[in-house]
Amino acid sequence: MSVTDEKKQAASGGGIAEAVKVVIHALILAVLVRTLLFQPFNIPSGSMKETLLIGDYLFVSKYAYGYSRFSLPFAPDLFSGRIWAGIPERGDIAVFKLPRDSSTDYIKRVIGLPGDRIQMIGGVLHINGEAVKRARIDDFVETTPGGHSIAVPRFRETLPNGVSYAILDLTPNGQADNTLEFRVPAGHYFMMGDNRDNSTDSRFPSVGFVPDENLIGRAEILFFSVDEGTRGWEFWRWPQTLRYDRLFTLLR
Repeated sequence: MSVTDEKKQAASGGGIAEAVKVVIHALILAVLVRTLLFQPFNIPSGSMKETLLIGDYLFVSKYAYGYSRFSLPFAPDLFSGRIWAGIPERGDIAVFKLPRDSSTDYIKRVIGLPGDRIQMIGGVLHINGEAVKRARIDDFVETTPGGHSIAVPRFRETLPNGVSYAILDLTPNGQADNTLEFRVPAGHYFMMGDNRDNSTDSRFPSVGFVPDENLIGRAEILFFSVDEGTRGWEFWRWPQTLRYDRLFTLLR
């Protein structure tokens, strides 16, 4: 082998090694960003309509509430509680691990804080014995994948701290529209979906109160959205399926 060939081979080997280093560094950076800063989530159900729709993709800030073992990939049992803990505010849209199944992520709205008393009466939310302000607004109209239009009664709900958002409530006598009073224990939160008749949340024993440790982060921005029934990676369908009016929408 000539000296020239040896130099070419060395350069080729060095180029491959450099490429491998770049890939490894990129993977480490991606893991750090996902673990410490922002984690992407997509919406698989309609429990948060109309705020979040099936086919929405969003970023959740991991640092907003600090870090627990559930902030780490595979949730290793390295420590308990939270470090650099932040306090959720009433009305936040939060992602959390289901208390009874830590492999499942849920996304709901923070309704009850530690010490609060929460109750549903005739479809109206009550916090600490006071009815939350609720005003009727225009119907939410959606088109099903089959082409049918459905109108659902929509209301503007305003929490005691001034956070306001739209909820859907088909009937005031749904399965969880009349409940006993829930007393939120210390270190826990009461979560509810905005689609009140189609949300499995803290009103049901399968979810219950959410421990502070189970919080993953706060939903910050909706960065991508496609029609229900469309896969996000089907880029050739984007001209027809992208929900352009929902792209890069803040969720505060």
